[in-house]
Amino acid sequence: MKKNMSSADRIIRLIISAIMVTLYFTNIVGGTLGVILLVLSGVFTFTSIISFCPLYAIFGISTCPVKQQ
Repeated sequence: MKKNMSSADRIIRLIISAIMVTLYFTNIVGGTLGVILLVLSGVFTFTSIISFCPLYAIFGISTCPVKQQ
């Protein structure tokens, strides 16, 4: 897999993921919406760790800086 996420994109996803998990575990958001947020949080965290977003690949988006040769 070719990396298609910049460092800024990864950090933003991790922050959003942490917010979603916090909302769930402080019982601000619960039920079905809470479970959806937890799953989405897991996806955000996983894609941040591997620096690859499948949706970016489908739409041809890349936030990685271009390396000069």
